[in-house]
Amino acid sequence: MTLPYFDLTGKTAIITGGSKGLGEQMAYALAEAGADVAVVSRTQADLDRVAAAVHAATGRKAIGVAADVTKESDIVAMVQRVMAEFGKIDILINNAGIGGTTPVLELTEEEWDRFMNLNLKGPVLCSKHVGAEMIKRRQGNIINVSSLFSKIVARYMSAYAATKAALVSFTRTLALEWARYNIRVNALCPGYFETPMNRDFWQTKGGQGIIEKIPMQRIGDPKEIKPAIIFLASDANTFMTGSTLFVDGGHSLVG
Repeated sequence: MTLPYFDLTGKTAIITGGSKGLGEQMAYALAEAGADVAVVSRTQADLDRVAAAVHAATGRKAIGVAADVTKESDIVAMVQRVMAEFGKIDILINNAGIGGTTPVLELTEEEWDRFMNLNLKGPVLCSKHVGAEMIKRRQGNIINVSSLFSKIVARYMSAYAATKAALVSFTRTLALEWARYNIRVNALCPGYFETPMNRDFWQTKGGQGIIEKIPMQRIGDPKEIKPAIIFLASDANTFMTGSTLFVDGGHSLVG
């Protein structure tokens, strides 16, 4: 039985970057808690697969909306589609993003812009257009998925870390700006999680070296993000805004 403050029945949510990895797990989590969900990415086939699987597993309405969150026109169209399907948007999870490592001396202007556009401009523009609908109802909940690297640093990760630190600052500023509208804005900062793309890396010397630095001496299972996202999306945190939640095995404690 779901405790009432974690129950998302009747809520609707958008998850960008929702067709794979942690975003896919977030979509399952919110639907399992009772929400109807719209997953967003650029590839419709991936979205259709996830939406069908989420609906089959939970019985909740799930749709896939193809959009490039670096393009404002795509975001406007995405919001219009979700509003047409659901009639309202209660929760926005800005999860779409990219990672990568490049030494500063090799960092091109194009690569820098790619990080900034997807990891920072995308969440800002999605918040702008989804937030406009939330303000009309004077309620809403925005969760920006930042990173462990908003707090710690590592060689060759200047562009990625800069965007994630800026996203936390944006979260705090927007929380202050929109508290008057009863809109909560918080940040979730995951550490290292195992995904199909990085599974082999954790068996290498480099991967094992990172694991040794994590106080819990392991990386996260993607399913371990689910309770955190339900907490942030639910009424369990109605007096919490502008906060940052780390789910990283204690990695942020030691850098």
